[in-house]
Amino acid sequence: MTTRTTAPPRQAAASDGTGQHRPSRTLKGERTAAAWMISPALVLFILFLIIPIVLAFGLAFTNTRLISPRPGEFVGLDNFAYLFTDPVFWASVRNTFAFALVVVPVQAGSALLLALLVNAKVRGTNFFRTVYFLPVVTSMVVVSLLWRFMYEKDGLINQFLGRVTGGAYDPIDWLNDPVWALPAIMFMSIWQGVAFHMVIWLAGLQTIPAELYEASEIDGANKLQQFRYVTWPGLRQTATLILVTITIASFSLFTQIAVMTQGGPLDSTTTVVYQAVRTGYQQLQTGLASAISLVFFAMVLVISGIQRYLTRERS
Repeated sequence: MTTRTTAPPRQAAASDGTGQHRPSRTLKGERTAAAWMISPALVLFILFLIIPIVLAFGLAFTNTRLISPRPGEFVGLDNFAYLFTDPVFWASVRNTFAFALVVVPVQAGSALLLALLVNAKVRGTNFFRTVYFLPVVTSMVVVSLLWRFMYEKDGLINQFLGRVTGGAYDPIDWLNDPVWALPAIMFMSIWQGVAFHMVIWLAGLQTIPAELYEASEIDGANKLQQFRYVTWPGLRQTATLILVTITIASFSLFTQIAVMTQGGPLDSTTTVVYQAVRTGYQQLQTGLASAISLVFFAMVLVISGIQRYLTRERS
């Protein structure tokens, strides 16, 4: 004789008298509480993200000025036509792409190298992790100010190079030289942000099972072969994340330029974001600045899509 066991009956929802069930008071209370908790973040999201995006799309096709007694008028594609014939805009595009082409691979590769070093089980790794991460927790404005002083003609870098070369080195005014200004900012930006991505690489390294390394050692694989066949495949998703984040940050270059060079000398360090801010708030051309922002949005969207396609998992 078998005994049939039945699950305890669920609590029925309250009926509204028409045969249809409505949620219980408890469920209604949970929904109300959830709505109240999410409302502050939702309001900030709409206020500082959705509304500016909508306004940028609308203002890009007008001649609106930030301070003007005359209302803006619809001008169609005139702002975009002006941009594509503006040499300063094309200089900002070239500088932005040059910055990204150098910073993205160098910063990602340097961060991976540091992550491999601090992931080794040796004494002192916690100390080096802290030292490497110090520039990340320092404000970019503070870092830019410090490096601006270091890059002066009589600054610390020139003095160091002069002593190393025994006085044979001719000091360079790094930030006032059109040839060296952008590379100097590249170097400082790589130094400041490399530790942040080192931590992301490190998190990815620690998700790779140790059994894979043990099995590769048994098969006679050396360190280079372990990296190629075990470490790097295990870091594929991490690499995609890091490449996309560094690319977006590189294309968004603004703070270093605003603090260190203000786009000079001779627009050699002007970037798309800096030109958009300068056009909107210094030249008061809100419509043109919105057009620059839309072009920047399209650039980042296309580059991120290409990166995501190239780094996707292939079956």
